[in-house]
Amino acid sequence: MSKIFQNLKYDLPSGLVVFLVALPLCLGISLASGAPFFSGIIAGIIGGMVIGVISNSQLSVSGPAAGLVAVVLSAISTLGSFEAFLVAVVLAGLMQIALGFMKAGVIANYFPSNVIKGMLSGIGVIIILKQIPHALGYDRDNEGDFAFLQLDGENSITSLFSAIHHIDLGATLIAIIGIIVILLFETSAFKKVSKIVPGGLAAVIVCVLVSELIFKNFPILAISSAHLVNIPVPTTTEEFKALITFPDFSNITNTPVWIVALTITAVASIETLLCIEAVDKLDPEKRITSTNRELIAQGIGNTLSGLIGGLPITSVIVRSSANLNANAKTKLSTIFHGFLLLASVLLIPSLLNKIPLAALAAILLFTGYKLAKPSIFVAMFKNGKYQWIPFVVTVLAVVFLDLLKGVGIGLMVSIVYILLGNLKNSYYFHKENYEKGETIKIRLSEEVSFLNKAALRETLDHLPEESKVIIDATNTTYIDFDVIELIKEFKEIKAPLKHIDCELLNFKGIYQINSNFVSSTH
Repeated sequence: MSKIFQNLKYDLPSGLVVFLVALPLCLGISLASGAPFFSGIIAGIIGGMVIGVISNSQLSVSGPAAGLVAVVLSAISTLGSFEAFLVAVVLAGLMQIALGFMKAGVIANYFPSNVIKGMLSGIGVIIILKQIPHALGYDRDNEGDFAFLQLDGENSITSLFSAIHHIDLGATLIAIIGIIVILLFETSAFKKVSKIVPGGLAAVIVCVLVSELIFKNFPILAISSAHLVNIPVPTTTEEFKALITFPDFSNITNTPVWIVALTITAVASIETLLCIEAVDKLDPEKRITSTNRELIAQGIGNTLSGLIGGLPITSVIVRSSANLNANAKTKLSTIFHGFLLLASVLLIPSLLNKIPLAALAAILLFTGYKLAKPSIFVAMFKNGKYQWIPFVVTVLAVVFLDLLKGVGIGLMVSIVYILLGNLKNSYYFHKENYEKGETIKIRLSEEVSFLNKAALRETLDHLPEESKVIIDATNTTYIDFDVIELIKEFKEIKAPLKHIDCELLNFKGIYQINSNFVSSTH
């Protein structure tokens, strides 16, 4: 408990920054999904206040995800109503809970780091591409739309050129002011202040004051309502109740509802596990999240969201990265952001509607840069082609397709390079470097699988005649049967034909090769 209070000075301001980022995204995703306007806010509130409490991730922030927009849009059309779709969300939540108890979260351990880094950098590039138009005051595309092909008929690239031809001077200046404030808070001169007030929060405050106190007095600079946050303002209890939709469980026997539920379960669970894995890698304290508990937390959140009219929820890297960049320490920041989403709708919607979208674009541009810094690309290139090729492929696929397709393609390329790496001849013998009479030693690794068979065969086939070779299994705990057969064949047949003296060292237990030609221990 004392640790929670000790970190309040970090977590509360961080939660406020995440709230400011999440608010327009929740609304934008609702619009992009063809769902009721308030459904994204409900999902954001539950993602913070419910999932934030149950999950043991300290930095991850959950809410409606851009990756599910296409699924939701198609499902509502297929099922015929939003009420029927909500039944599928409830069922998906229950399925996620079951997956958590079945320990399905273990699949997160099989995501290669180069693919995770590629996913993060790809999302960073998307954020930058999508937020530049908002920074210039070109707000035709919804905040929650992260797809390359946009709903307005443009794409992430053409939208940049359109934005350049429709620059709003006031919005652009607001974005520039916001970026300057954030950069100032990154300098050593503001180090003490930034520990209490994150740069993103300071940027929003400064931008709102400039917009309201200065720009409003100059028509050419005034920010129009089209470039401001726009959340519903219910004035009565009845209007507030009208914002909430409930599921129609008479649709629970419909097969299409179950198909949609399975789709949401798969997409939401994979996106969550990817995000959790990525956030754990970004966490300065390197804390490890229980992926099984996360699936249960997400399942409870989605069940509740479906019951009260919310969109499907996943852990979201954009909000999580903003949370991390705002110096959050514990999940209290996530919970606080959910509380603020609820309070904002009930208490201060009119005040929030004064925030320029360009000010929020400044925060997201900085977040995107942090995820896709040039130094990350340079570091991956230095790691060699077996790392950087899957990394670059993942980045490009995430940007031009979507997160799940991008990660899937990255995984396939990564697997190909893992196979190539194993097939690569680590012991290839170059005859020009060999001096007659020299002993060649081949040390087997701790585990020798069938993937190493081709490399070992290549090595043995290139050994010079009349040489001496020692195959050392001192450090080996596992040898695949196919590899044992290969070594036995070489020892008994190929080596004598080339007059090679082959000695096997420390092939223990079941891996001993017994024949008239073999000595298993020396």
